[in-house]
This record gives sequence, structure tokens and C-alpha cells, in this order.
Amino acid sequence: MRLILAVTAALAACAAQAEPRDITADVWVDNWFSVYANGEMVMEDPVSITTERSFNAETATFTVALPAVIAIEAKDFKENESGLEYIGTGRQQMGDGGMIAQFKDALTGQVLAVTDASMKCLVVQHAPISPSCANETNPVAGEGACGFVVTDIPVDWTSPDFDDSDWPAATLHSAADVGPKDGYDDITWDSAAELVWGESLTQDNTLLCRLTVSE
Repeated sequence: MRLILAVTAALAACAAQAEPRDITADVWVDNWFSVYANGEMVMEDPVSITTERSFNAETATFTVALPAVIAIEAKDFKENESGLEYIGTGRQQMGDGGMIAQFKDALTGQVLAVTDASMKCLVVQHAPISPSCANETNPVAGEGACGFVVTDIPVDWTSPDFDDSDWPAATLHSAADVGPKDGYDDITWDSAAELVWGESLTQDNTLLCRLTVSE
């Protein structure tokens, strides 16, 4: 009898776990992002990363079974692998990134997950290797200070079964350092939601991040 009760309880737990929920996501990224829930794309920044100063917040609602693994690809704009922008002009510089997001129950408004130091973020494009690259008259990607580091993107990194245990934790950054704008103030952010990125706001240009939305 105990075995039957245990199996029944386990089946009930699995059924409850698979119950789909409507989740509302608020996301702001400098400059571009895409969001996956349990491996399926559910949200993408509609503003091209090539758009100058493409800072914007987006809100979308999607349905997913909880707990759900949210995977976010975040990119700061760069003209090429040197990591620089406005190359050859008086504004030649390293860009700076930043991201904040929150995920709420669409029915109740309860915040279920936010970007914070508990999430994992893998930097897959880091450039330039030295900030002095921004001062070069003719910066060439891959040469000297303008070298770059690219990490292969795992094919299944958006999957809920992907093992991210060796990925580093996201780095928290202050609003003063990130300077969020253009859409950021349109969202009422939960007090637990933090601005995150890699260790360097200016040299970490493309990140893959993962967090879990649960009850």
C-alpha cells in the first residue's frame, strides 16, 4: 500500500510540475537579446543590433511548464571582432553592455525569477584584449592590443538538460556604471532584479546566460 501511495504521489508531483503557466518577461539589454524557455525561443529584441544606440526594454508573455530554464543570449554592439565601435571616427571606443530582466506570473503578477548573482553567464566574445586598442589609429581585429577571445557556443546551451555547472556566475553592476536608459525607466523593476553582465562591461561583448523560473 505504501508503494502504491508513493507512486501516486510521484505521478501527481510530475503532473503538477508539468502544468503550463503564462509568464510575463520584462527585459532590458544594451544592446540586443534573445530569450529561450526550455529550449524554445519565446522572445527576441525587435531592434537590430546594428541600430545606433539601440537601447530598449521589451515585455512579452509566453506559456511554459515550470520549473523552466530561461536562456538569454545578450550582445553589446561591436563593428567587428576587435570589440570597437565608431572605428575611424573621433568617437572610436569600446562599447559597454548591461542586462536586467524579471519573470512574473502573468495572472497574479508574482515575481518568480530575476537576473541576479545566482544566474550563470558564459562570455563567448571578449574584445579587445587590451583597452589601448581603442586608441589605435588603425585598429585591426586580431592584432596586438586588438586581439580577441572567442569561445565556441555549445549547441544545446538553451536546453533545460544542459550542464552549466562550470559556467561562472553573472557579475552584478551598478546602475551608475551601466547607465541604463531608453526603456529602462518604462519598467517597474522588482527590488531583487539586478543589472548583470560579465566581469567587464566594456570588453565582454556576447554572453550566454541561464536562470530558472520556478514556483
